[in-house]
Amino acid sequence: MQSIQLIVFLPLLAAIIAGLGNKALGNVPAKIVTTGALFVSCALSWPIFLSYVAGHAEPSVAPVLHWLSSGSFNAAWELRVDALTAVMLVVVTSVSALVHLYSWGYMDEEPDQPRFFAYLSLFTFAMLMLVTANNLLQMFFGWEGVGLASYLLIGFWFRKPSASAAAIKAFVVNRVGDLGFMLGIFGTYLVFDTISIPDILAAAPGMAGSTIGFLGHRFDTMTVLCLLLFVGACGKSAQLGLHTWLPDAMEGPTPVSALIHAATMVTAGVFMVCRLSPMFETSETAMHVVTYVGAATCLFAATVGTTQTDIKRVIAYSTCSQLGYMFFAAGVGAYGAAMFHLFTHAFFKALLFLGAGSVIHAMHHEQDMRYYGALRKEIPVTFWAMTAGTLAITGVGIPGTLFGFAGFFSKDSILESAYAAGGPGTTAFLIGVFAALLTSFYSWRLVFLTFFGAPRWAGSEHIQHAVHDAHGHDDHAHDAHHDHHHGHDGTAGYHPHESPLNMLVPLVVLSLGAVLAGILFHGAFIDPEGGAHFWEASTLAFNEHLMHASHGVPLWVKWSPFAVMATGLTIAYMAYIRHTDWPAKFTAHFHVLYDFLLNKWYFDELYNAIFVKPAFAIGRFFWKRGDEGTIDRFGPNGMAALVVAGGRVTRRLQSGYLYTYALVMLLGLAAAVTWAITQS
Repeated sequence: MQSIQLIVFLPLLAAIIAGLGNKALGNVPAKIVTTGALFVSCALSWPIFLSYVAGHAEPSVAPVLHWLSSGSFNAAWELRVDALTAVMLVVVTSVSALVHLYSWGYMDEEPDQPRFFAYLSLFTFAMLMLVTANNLLQMFFGWEGVGLASYLLIGFWFRKPSASAAAIKAFVVNRVGDLGFMLGIFGTYLVFDTISIPDILAAAPGMAGSTIGFLGHRFDTMTVLCLLLFVGACGKSAQLGLHTWLPDAMEGPTPVSALIHAATMVTAGVFMVCRLSPMFETSETAMHVVTYVGAATCLFAATVGTTQTDIKRVIAYSTCSQLGYMFFAAGVGAYGAAMFHLFTHAFFKALLFLGAGSVIHAMHHEQDMRYYGALRKEIPVTFWAMTAGTLAITGVGIPGTLFGFAGFFSKDSILESAYAAGGPGTTAFLIGVFAALLTSFYSWRLVFLTFFGAPRWAGSEHIQHAVHDAHGHDDHAHDAHHDHHHGHDGTAGYHPHESPLNMLVPLVVLSLGAVLAGILFHGAFIDPEGGAHFWEASTLAFNEHLMHASHGVPLWVKWSPFAVMATGLTIAYMAYIRHTDWPAKFTAHFHVLYDFLLNKWYFDELYNAIFVKPAFAIGRFFWKRGDEGTIDRFGPNGMAALVVAGGRVTRRLQSGYLYTYALVMLLGLAAAVTWAITQS
């Protein structure tokens, strides 16, 4: 079990070395230490995963140290390894290692590279702590660790106001979700008298039907606990209501976007629900809530993604939508399908984000797709990589065969399972199919706007000014980058260029995952027999009956995802290749709908009116009226004023004449004698 300890703690050791060494250590040594540690962790993770796929491994626990003990409360620091952990180990370490390597090229001109790479490794360590947790306190430690690291990474360019604001927003919104998660942990300990995950899951069925007091009323115990825990999942995995931080996280460097949105932080909520799936299975209400919230998020994010023009924000909303698929899969009991989509999604979403970073790098940090076009011949490797990612996320494949990209196997399994589950699953299926159509449309829209059509970048005045503005608000290294390519007057033309090899290698590797992950591993995750054998070595509640039912759904159900994928592709092709005037005509005719989607259903404006402005008003009131008007006025400022006034009075007594002082002494002596006589 020494390998699991190396997998988890090597990134921490690398983060400490790079973080403390910083500029004294130097850029290259810091990158070598952190990247090397992640590739070692990745190399150690894959054999563990493959051993579970082959059925040659059993769950195990590696003790680290005795952590906390108080009365009946006991929290040991242990690293749990089972099939569920093994999936997350390869996802986290693989994507993180490739992001580290990619960052060698993308952040090459960044002067503060050791700090950046230290944050990346710290993030990875926190996520590894989360997925190897054997008790809820350890899971919470990793949960908060990824929240802290994401705050540091999103706000890495802290001189940029929008980046600092996005980091604060992510931190605050996640604190709302974490409050629910903490209450869920407290309630779970109250009910089960333990925070050990295996003990809780073993005892959970026995608590079905019991009630607990909450907010002055009696409710079903397991429903309350599961819903509180799910609130935490909504915050971390950006489900509807607590999703607003996710698109703004794009203010961080692109490798950060890939790491947060592909493999780590945003999948923590899905992992937690699947890890505690035997708890959720005891509450039908909680399962229905998870289903409906996931389906609503899937629809919301897909609709918003159709209107975005920032290449990274389009992919960010697609992440939000894909997470919705994972949650409604878990809500209908298809936990294997949820984890399979998490697994495949990590590869093609990391590929899309890093591919977008390569496009941005080629276009000198311009992110607006309206000023791209005809880039497939300029950056061919990036083009083919992003095409592979798009084929995967849109679910291209032929039902009933083994031909298909990664998303075809996992997303289709989710939709078929939802249909087979019936009830809320039927609603989720219909929403999921419609969202698949929108996914196909906005994904191919991105490809067509970026790589096809006429070039909209050569000699564009907008591009020059946009690039100048972007660099002017970015870090010093990017200002130098701008000067190098455009001249100090910002008017010289430029030509898109392919990314360096250390950025292209991760794209090629992730492309292989986007193409082959579904073909190679669908049997272990979602096959009724193979899945039952694979997930038996974990805490996940694999529903073999549902998987059998999902394979037997009507033919039209199996072909629905393919039909909507082709429809979305056709619409995008017609609108952005054949008839490029269609989008403008559509938005002019349906401007109310377009503005509604462009403004993200006005969630930010609504929250700003309901929460942000009142919070600022209350804070301003306590600051001006409470702190300054009351505490300072009658406290330190009031006492200071009293001393000053007293000083003015006593200063008048200092006349400098001897008889004045003698009179004061005489009066004081008389007062003292009088007091003594009266006391006696």
